[in-house]
Amino acid sequence: MKKLMLAVLAGALSVSLMGSGVKSASAAGSPKQVEVLLNTIKMKFPDAKPFQDAQGSVMVPIRFVSEALGAKVTYSKEGKVSKVGVYSKDHKVDMTIGQTSALVDGQKKDYGTQIMLKQNRTFVPLRLVSEGLGEKVEWDKIGRWVWIGNKNFRSTDDKEFKLTKLSDFKAYTKSDNVFRDMADEMYNGVKIIKETDLPIQLGDSQVVYSIDIVKSSITKDDQVQIRSNHRGNPIAFLIKNNYAKSRGVLDPAFINNGDKTGMNYYPVVSQSDKFQNGEYIQSYTGWMNFKITQADYILLMDGDLDKYAVAIVNPFK
Repeated sequence: MKKLMLAVLAGALSVSLMGSGVKSASAAGSPKQVEVLLNTIKMKFPDAKPFQDAQGSVMVPIRFVSEALGAKVTYSKEGKVSKVGVYSKDHKVDMTIGQTSALVDGQKKDYGTQIMLKQNRTFVPLRLVSEGLGEKVEWDKIGRWVWIGNKNFRSTDDKEFKLTKLSDFKAYTKSDNVFRDMADEMYNGVKIIKETDLPIQLGDSQVVYSIDIVKSSITKDDQVQIRSNHRGNPIAFLIKNNYAKSRGVLDPAFINNGDKTGMNYYPVVSQSDKFQNGEYIQSYTGWMNFKITQADYILLMDGDLDKYAVAIVNPFK
């Protein structure tokens, strides 16, 4: 209960500082790189990356996607005409570079966008992957992600995510209140993840899709943006041999994405840093000088976690 009240107080302080302008928080900079997720795990492309063309079609490098799905890719050239074939156990696709159509299991289908050669890679419209290889494919316009296959998210409960004992994480536990569950019992340890592990499910609770830095269009202040299927979970910045800097969500800034996910926003700088391991220090002014690069980890707090905490390596450091 003590932990819950501190989170509520921290959130109230944050909202009062930011004011109504938080509703205008938006991501800064150019559109993010298109990424492909195969069964919820991001694929790695060594050179040519997926992209969205001028007319809005999502183009993916067919070879890497096909081979990841167990299909074989062939290339041939007849004069100036370059052909690409993709063959799996159940499907056969024949394509010609420069054409908008392909033969899918013997049937001609038009995709409205040219199959193209770029950086020595063959790029095809996303829909061709779905129809040609028989895979479920979705375009996620919020994350600019291509979902291929299932959405069975990995969990921090999985064995691949090792438990670090709190005694081995001691340099970051000066504020032990953030390492307690809702019953006020200390966690057994912490699971450390990286941004590249996202999206991931925290235990059997919330799914964290992404974490970014954005700016409020009103105040121009930096905020942490976390896309999740839960609303309002707090976070904390962990600094070596220092107190944790807890952050309540800026609830007025919450954005419902309309796809069972939402954007939660957290201030980088906040008076809530006057709470040091549960004690309020009125005279503390150091909160004004905090920079996110000082944190080594960001604690992803979740009331449904009762055995361990989850900390993500600070991707903004």
